[in-house]
Amino acid sequence: MADLLRLLLRVAEKAANVARVCRQEAPLFQLLVQEKTGDDKNKKFVQDFKTLADVVIQEMIRHDVGVKFPEMADFINGEESNKFENGLGESVTVTVCATEEDTAVLLASVLDGDLTAASLLARAIHQDPASIQADTDGLTVPLSPSELGIWIDPIDATSQYIEGREEVLEEGRLFPSGLHCALVLIGVYLRSTGEPVMGVINQPFNYKDPAGGGWKGKHFWGVSCGSINVCSETRPKAGPAGGLSAVLSSSEKPVVKEALTSLCGPDKLMFASGAGYKILCVIQGLADVYVLSEGSTFKWDSCAPHALLRALGGGVVDLHKCLQSSSGAEAELTYHQPRTECKGADRWANHGGLVAYRDCSQISRIIAPLKGKL
Repeated sequence: MADLLRLLLRVAEKAANVARVCRQEAPLFQLLVQEKTGDDKNKKFVQDFKTLADVVIQEMIRHDVGVKFPEMADFINGEESNKFENGLGESVTVTVCATEEDTAVLLASVLDGDLTAASLLARAIHQDPASIQADTDGLTVPLSPSELGIWIDPIDATSQYIEGREEVLEEGRLFPSGLHCALVLIGVYLRSTGEPVMGVINQPFNYKDPAGGGWKGKHFWGVSCGSINVCSETRPKAGPAGGLSAVLSSSEKPVVKEALTSLCGPDKLMFASGAGYKILCVIQGLADVYVLSEGSTFKWDSCAPHALLRALGGGVVDLHKCLQSSSGAEAELTYHQPRTECKGADRWANHGGLVAYRDCSQISRIIAPLKGKL
């Protein structure tokens, strides 16, 4: 498991490098945007974009993990289809080839023959990043890779990534939107139960180097299996007694905003973009809970940060199950079974909404004002 964690940290940083390369090359970036259609379209947005960067990152992670752990190869899943249509209307299956040159040739067929742009991407895909500092030595978890599956969200908050607004982050403060909301998420779950046991989050656009002007990233990780709970983040200190802060989507239902405003107060109700970023805010202690009443997130959005929250003593529960139950214990999200009555991406949606929390005592406080209103 320590080997798997180190590999996921490395491939997440490679993914972050790809995301940064795609934004640095303006003509390339214009080529990378393609609207999602059909069953793969996220119904929350009028326009939801699939970028070649998404597909490339997902297939790179699938390739690298599958090479090192072949017993996991058939259980590495992600948000994106690896079919991409070029400007000539040709459908190209994007994969990572054995050599950088072969990958560049394949990508050029997506990029309408633009070998320069394709070569930039291929170099980022095949280039090993600098070593990732993580205190994983001595981490022993009684699990085999053959028991595990992976969910990948190659670039969560794609709309923020495409818009590209730059913010200077301040310690201890939540920022509602911007490039920093775009995250690489890799979550590991038990195939038998769907329980999230490991998560890696990479924030490619964490801060901009004032000397060179280039973006630098930050990574977060956690492992939660039985009595073993280890996380790169420390458990945030409890806030003032009685105080509770929540982060929501700006498009959240008015009835939810009103109920939580009465509970938290207007100063403690915050809004941010990206499901992964909102859960990261809970992990970092920038908010106590994240509440979402809609089924607009998916297993790839929540699996990785869910594992980190579990390592810190928290979790992610199905909101609607909690509203129907007196206890949230049986409402924790799982990641192994699709909803067979649904099609496309909807098979893997978190249909009941969710509550991400650091302390289980917070669930009942959040649920009480929402009962009978959803």
